[in-house]
Amino acid sequence: MPQVQLPIFPAGVTHINSEVAFEERDGKVYYFNGHLPVFVHEKSALATFRLFSTQLVINGNATQAEISRAFGVPLVTVKRYVKLYRQGGAAAFFAPARRRSASKLTEQVCLEAQGLLDQGLEVPEVGRQLGILPNTVHKAIRAGRLRPGKKKSNPRIRKPAPRASGL
Repeated sequence: MPQVQLPIFPAGVTHINSEVAFEERDGKVYYFNGHLPVFVHEKSALATFRLFSTQLVINGNATQAEISRAFGVPLVTVKRYVKLYRQGGAAAFFAPARRRSASKLTEQVCLEAQGLLDQGLEVPEVGRQLGILPNTVHKAIRAGRLRPGKKKSNPRIRKPAPRASGL
């Protein structure tokens, strides 16, 4: 016959429900099932927190609402991460963020932009001629897809004549 475990927790913990609690101490978060510690992670490890709290929900140890209340996280956020876990497993929490593709900067447009930059045109002028935002061109330069153009010297700006010394 199974034995019922009394809900005995260490002093100072925050209860998630009658079976699970947590405590933040020395920059780490400790999770307890009764008096037994079951998991620990750094307070700043957001992906690990999301994974473990989601596993509490998936395994039936806590409800989404209990996680939301205990940690002050919006319920929709808890639901979002439960869905993420169900679709991608634990690895989904640690995958690098997906980036959108450069749909405006096709290979042909990049070649044209590089040609205009090499002619010495400024980024805003390159954007106008190609029908793309200058910010898009700047991002491509920062990402290394384009090289910055050569700077032209402005003929309207004159260098001051050297002063005659010694009178």
